[in-house]
Amino acid sequence: MSVQPDTTQALVDAVFLLGRSLRYLITNETDAVLPAAMIGVLFVLAGRGECRQNELASEMFVSQSSLSRQVSELVDGGYVIRETDPGDRRASRIRVSPSGMEVLRITKERRAARLRDTLEGWSQTEADAAVDSLNRLNETFCAANHQRELAIHTNIGR
Repeated sequence: MSVQPDTTQALVDAVFLLGRSLRYLITNETDAVLPAAMIGVLFVLAGRGECRQNELASEMFVSQSSLSRQVSELVDGGYVIRETDPGDRRASRIRVSPSGMEVLRITKERRAARLRDTLEGWSQTEADAAVDSLNRLNETFCAANHQRELAIHTNIGR
């Protein structure tokens, strides 16, 4: 039996509210080393690995021009390394520097501590069940997005 429309709408609402409240909880740091948007760029770049800036922009679903200023500031601050692309000397590649990795480590620790404090009334079993449910939901969403991307690219090629 498929999921009922009312349940799917409730899930959309719950996921949206979860995203907003979680983002507020973990990104509103009074002692953050960098603004939340720049830390977000570092997280995505660290997860993706070394790449061209346009590839990072595509991964983040933002325009290259909107990302350019943030990457320049991260390079100037020593958090990102920019080097000439050996395959195309006109282009450059970027990666998170050791200083940037340290900022990410500290940020992850602080966010985990804040979330741990927030979940003080939860049992380990409840937290594990939430992680399992969210992982399954994410896997389902990613699979659906992958199928949509394939359909889009297949239709473009026709």
